[in-house]
Amino acid sequence: MRRVTAAQKGFTLIELLIVIAIIGIIVSMLIPNLLDAMQKAKQKRTMADVRITGTAMFSWLTDQVGAAAAGQANSNVVLASYDSPRTAAALESLLSPNYLQNVPPIDGWKFPYEYYLKTGSLVHERQVMLIRSQGRDKAFEGSDYTVTSFDSTDYDEDIVWADGFMVRWPSPKR
Repeated sequence: MRRVTAAQKGFTLIELLIVIAIIGIIVSMLIPNLLDAMQKAKQKRTMADVRITGTAMFSWLTDQVGAAAAGQANSNVVLASYDSPRTAAALESLLSPNYLQNVPPIDGWKFPYEYYLKTGSLVHERQVMLIRSQGRDKAFEGSDYTVTSFDSTDYDEDIVWADGFMVRWPSPKR
């Protein structure tokens, strides 16, 4: 028969429970930060897609019709001023391969972008190009946008680029 002596090494049940509790506390503090970082990464990816595609659209328009009134200081953007939305594939047929290799069809949250682009004689109007993402909540906030930033932790807000500038964009908390 084997005897248990004080020289034997091992952990007691209490020590193991304390270690598990400490690990649980650390994990519970890290998970919210991890989830927020994942949402911020999706938002940043969407912003990059919108900027790159918008720049390609503007380059295409400049080459095709000479110039456009992009970057004007509009204070409001009204969706009804633009043509019907186009698919990413339809836009890609115009932009690829000279202006953009691939037009991103979905945003960071895996929802489709809405692309608007006037062609023909309509390109000389004031509102010609628009890209918008519906954000995490999969619902557009409306069809009229006032040029302004929003709290960067509000992942449900629409991200909108129109005619050479960001209309709705995340901005760090002040």
